[in-house]
Amino acid sequence: MEIDSLRELYVDELKDLYSAEKQILQALPKMVKKASNEKLKAAFQEHLEVTQRQVERLDKVFEEIGKAARGKKCKAMEGLIEEGKEMMQEDMEPEVMDAALIAAAQRIEHYEIAGYGTVRTYAQILGEKNQEKLLQQTLDEEGDADKKLTQLAESSINVEAAVGA
Repeated sequence: MEIDSLRELYVDELKDLYSAEKQILQALPKMVKKASNEKLKAAFQEHLEVTQRQVERLDKVFEEIGKAARGKKCKAMEGLIEEGKEMMQEDMEPEVMDAALIAAAQRIEHYEIAGYGTVRTYAQILGEKNQEKLLQQTLDEEGDADKKLTQLAESSINVEAAVGA
């Protein structure tokens, strides 16, 4: 596919994020199941619900631009999730596994933050105010999720993992 305008790049990036979110929806239940810390389980479960709303928001953006959301596979997210799956198969103490789950989840969050920051900026430049607002809402949620994971890691989970060693 040849991309010769910012609008076409915007649509391509949105499709990438849509694929990423769909992959995350499949991965999060496995992370909830693997986590042993109840607060971490709850954070993953909450983010699953938030991710479902983010997909709905992307559906609205695609509806506004009159394009199909499908058609692209986010290979970066596929790789991040595959790394997470491999890590979840390792033999680890539960507290260490929780720390590893946070690390994997934050890699995913940082990818999403970069992607949503980019498309939000494209929407702004293209004069798509409503889309910019929808994308900013998702960007804010991704930032909040990252902060929550950091708080869990620093306040208890990483400490518990260190003590277990």
